[in-house]
Amino acid sequence: MRLVTFSLEGTSAPRIGARIGRRVLDLGAAASVNGEPALPKRMKQLLGAGDAALARVRKLVAEARADPRPFDAALLRESEIRYLPPIPDAEKFLCVGKNYRQHLEELRTNDLLAETPQEPTAFVKLNSCLSGHNARVARPEGVVRLDYEPELVFVIGKRALGVKKPQTFDHIAGVTILNDLTCRDLQKREVASGSRFWTGKNIPGFGPLGPEIITMDEISDPYDLWMTCAVNGEERMRVNTRDQIWKLPDIMEHFSRYIPMEPGDMFSTGAPGGVAVGKPNAAELFLKPGDVVECSIEGMATLRTYIVAPGKAE
Repeated sequence: MRLVTFSLEGTSAPRIGARIGRRVLDLGAAASVNGEPALPKRMKQLLGAGDAALARVRKLVAEARADPRPFDAALLRESEIRYLPPIPDAEKFLCVGKNYRQHLEELRTNDLLAETPQEPTAFVKLNSCLSGHNARVARPEGVVRLDYEPELVFVIGKRALGVKKPQTFDHIAGVTILNDLTCRDLQKREVASGSRFWTGKNIPGFGPLGPEIITMDEISDPYDLWMTCAVNGEERMRVNTRDQIWKLPDIMEHFSRYIPMEPGDMFSTGAPGGVAVGKPNAAELFLKPGDVVECSIEGMATLRTYIVAPGKAE
């Protein structure tokens, strides 16, 4: 199942839906077709409502696939909606850093690595920096080293506190994609100063997320997925998730020891090697206005971002 958060064209209020082919089933409208009780209005609330709520969504999706006619008003074309981050209001969005060996070497070579971690480490991605699929993201004035980082994100479906590794995936609702856009200009200064906040990753718009949550029943093995990134149609990287140093069970056990992870919280699991800063012709590869960036879970989903000049973002 593919779960999306969106707004209708010309409005800003978030709604939740399920993608069916090239259309999106508005779950609020779909639930009323048969006079059923209303579903939660936000994705975080839907996940928090548990298995029964998700079972209702699966039933609606199955009915709309089998006979779309009663759901005609609830089935929206992509041209009628604006994609929002699947979860725009997570209580916690933790981004695990330095989690692919090749990327560690890229950072080390460019003085962007203060020390090699001995256990999972993370920084907080702020909700204010998130943007959705097809978003127009402005490269700020003075920034010349804007880099792409496609990352696999796990979405928490059930509260997790003190979780041991074997139980990890009992708490996961699904996966989505983050393009962890990074201002290398700021990052280098922050590493040198010992900062842990990473301003260069939390600039407004610098968190394209989506386009949807792919529920775990569609993922046969989360550690045999190919993460790719293309800029203007040219593939820049293709890396398998098996190359992560810390797998999600390690990450979950580490961070849930003391911090409760709630439905809708997220873990991004790090950038693979192959980013612009790690290549000898980096100056030519850093993102500039006019570039189109596509981060994908190969064969499953693609998150598209348009880089624009200051003042041209959404």
